[in-house]
Amino acid sequence: MLLSLAHFENDGKTEAVLSELSQEALSKMIGTTGSRVSFFMNRFRKRGYIDYSGEVHGRSSLRTVLPHD
Repeated sequence: MLLSLAHFENDGKTEAVLSELSQEALSKMIGTTGSRVSFFMNRFRKRGYIDYSGEVHGRSSLRTVLPHD
């Protein structure tokens, strides 16, 4: 879901700002609890996939989370 929201498809961007994204909104989008979203957001932040301090900044390294076709 974060990749879709960041629009990283093929435009070569290295970072995308997802400023209007709350953990509650994301949990509703993917059908899970806020605590699970918080868990994974913290994990993604620690691994350098996102920056999260008021705004979510998705980094291009987030693409490596998914297997390639």
